[in-house]
Amino acid sequence: MKRVYCSARRIGSVVALTMLVLAGWPQPGHVQPAGIDPQAEKLLRRMSDYLASRQQFTLKAESTLEVVLTSGQKLQYDSPATLMVSRPNKLRAHRKGDLANQEFFYDGKTLTLYNPRENLYATTAAPPTLDETLDFAREKLDIIAPAAELLYKNAAERMLKESSSGFVVGPSVVGGVKSTHLAFRGAEVDWQIWIEDGDKPLPRKFILTSKKVAGEPQFTVLIRNWDVAPKLTNQEFSFTPPKGAKKIEFLQLTAEAGKPK
Repeated sequence: MKRVYCSARRIGSVVALTMLVLAGWPQPGHVQPAGIDPQAEKLLRRMSDYLASRQQFTLKAESTLEVVLTSGQKLQYDSPATLMVSRPNKLRAHRKGDLANQEFFYDGKTLTLYNPRENLYATTAAPPTLDETLDFAREKLDIIAPAAELLYKNAAERMLKESSSGFVVGPSVVGGVKSTHLAFRGAEVDWQIWIEDGDKPLPRKFILTSKKVAGEPQFTVLIRNWDVAPKLTNQEFSFTPPKGAKKIEFLQLTAEAGKPK
């Protein structure tokens, strides 16, 4: 009887623990807050203002792109990326992964995309500021720099403009860093962001969910390392064609980069 009693106690403890965990777990079907929670907006703007105030910064990230097959099965493609920014008008990024191996240079006057695998590059005149160049690259060249949504000086304003609701999910840990998890909804895209707690409210993780695409694929950026006070020079944002590199047009380069290998 004693052995049976101990087993029952153990089962009771497990059930109690399970109920305790589930009590704090988001439950399917719960009604989400209407509109944008002021606390979520405050945290997002604090992050945006802090990053906009950094004259220079670098980061190392890992991005994951989901692709939905016609069968409905999802595939994921990873791309490690590095990024260097010097405000108001310099950016350098390198993305190397399953789908692309590209380097992106913006020196305040020209924008260059280099494909090391084929040793091809394209260069064009660019607008005088980083924000304008990010728009130009997206709208005219169909090129998006890694974590581009977070690089604008008014990032929060742009992100909130496309959102109909948002709330604080709660505390979280991303890559060993204590953070706060926020979730927002938009007409075409839902998105989540994890912002580091403390006096450096840096974005640590960012997820976009494309609701208008079959299967609702996600794009995830996990930022593992930040340096908000690097010593960057103009030379790091200038592109010098490697030996034997061939210059081609941007649209051709984009098409070449998208070919399966």
